[in-house]
Amino acid sequence: MNMFFSAASISDPTLLVLIPSWISLFIGTGGPRRLRAPANAKVMDVCNHEGWSLADPRSEQSLALHAYLTTINLPSVSQSMDSYEWVVEDNSCKGFSTRKTWDALRPRAPLVDWHDSVWFKGAMPRHAFNMWIANLDRLPTKMRLVRWGMNINSTCDLCSLYQETRDHLFLACDYARSIWLATNSRLGLPQIYFTSWSDLISWTKVKNNRSPPTLRKLVAQSVIYAIWKQRNNLLHNQTCITPSILFKEIDREIRNSIIARQLKKRFKNLMGLWL
Repeated sequence: MNMFFSAASISDPTLLVLIPSWISLFIGTGGPRRLRAPANAKVMDVCNHEGWSLADPRSEQSLALHAYLTTINLPSVSQSMDSYEWVVEDNSCKGFSTRKTWDALRPRAPLVDWHDSVWFKGAMPRHAFNMWIANLDRLPTKMRLVRWGMNINSTCDLCSLYQETRDHLFLACDYARSIWLATNSRLGLPQIYFTSWSDLISWTKVKNNRSPPTLRKLVAQSVIYAIWKQRNNLLHNQTCITPSILFKEIDREIRNSIIARQLKKRFKNLMGLWL
């Protein structure tokens, strides 16, 4: 990635100003100090009739800058008017382009197949964020803490049978399965047992008149958030509630989400489908 001003001609030495950000980008934050030139110096301040009056180079970057300056003619009022170009990725822009500059500074990664199951219009921010972290398997489950070197009991607190991994906690644990059973029953769907996280992501994308993808995503994120919250309450506060009570909380969260977004096209008919 490169991005710089290109001086096409230098005629008036009182107008062209060295760009401190470009000097810092190329040489480092100490660029003006190494060149023995003020940060706001003009071209006329760093040259004379004999040539450029900069400090001797003491680094590869400074040497490269000096070498580049030897290819530029010294300022002269007899030349044509000054002009400049904004160049991004070796392509000259017609003036400064915020979008092209941002794209060069923050290149976009290719879309992943799960992005619309996590980030969709109408998603609750805290649910979507928790789903994103869970999807990346970055939640501090017990097995993950053990891999970090912590000496703790890795058994799942919700079922006390198996090690607490992401897939077990949210999909395979008897506690979680009770929640999914109630959820599928409410949606009028046959009972399904997720064998992997990819199965859950695929489930959220299935199109069905009884349970469209928007409702499935809303439900999935609410369930994942509620299970993780209950896991933390049991681990840290020794507060235990039954799956039926937790499902009532999930039901209330989903109803509130739909009511708050009922004017949106995708949420218009979801309350009737959920109830």
